[in-house]
Amino acid sequence: MKQNIGKLKYHEMKVIGLTGNMACGKTVVARMFEELGAKIIDADYIARLVVEPGEPAWKDILEKFGHEILNPDKTINRKKLGDVVFRDKEKREELNRITHPRIIDKIKFMLEEYRKENVKVVIVEAALIVERGGMKSIISDLIVVTADEEAQIKRLIERDGISREEALTRIKAQMPVSEKVKFATYVIDNSRTLEETRKQVEEVWKKINA
Repeated sequence: MKQNIGKLKYHEMKVIGLTGNMACGKTVVARMFEELGAKIIDADYIARLVVEPGEPAWKDILEKFGHEILNPDKTINRKKLGDVVFRDKEKREELNRITHPRIIDKIKFMLEEYRKENVKVVIVEAALIVERGGMKSIISDLIVVTADEEAQIKRLIERDGISREEALTRIKAQMPVSEKVKFATYVIDNSRTLEETRKQVEEVWKKINA
């Protein structure tokens, strides 16, 4: 690796981080690795679990951000919460402080279960591996998925139904992907066709299993 992310051996199991900024295509790439045989831990899915109604993180979020961010069924409205935190770095950090330790705990538990099953490769898909640092002791290598800014904007507008201005606001709120690449063991450019991305994934998979 270009910079030390940290190593934690789970016997012969390889634990690899997969990150990138929003709309770069982390999930698309993760599914490709899954098709090749990797087990995937989706940190975003875990993040949804830890903020379900009644969970400790849910209570902490309401205390900090108010009941206005709730849906009628008491679940957190991710768009409303996103509108708040993407415009305010301090509030974004506060949300991360509430959720990330709980997410890390669940990931560690899942890794232990996979280790018991003698799984060979686990890929942890998460947005803030570099920024938060909580997973540096878990992973041995890091895959960074990149995409050019125009591709990100287009995907965000289509996916979330937001304006170009809002898409840019969200992109600019994140650490530049060029900074994340400095920590990468492998880089996959997902700016163009799925076929081109798949070829890169297959090459990385060969190196992981070499």
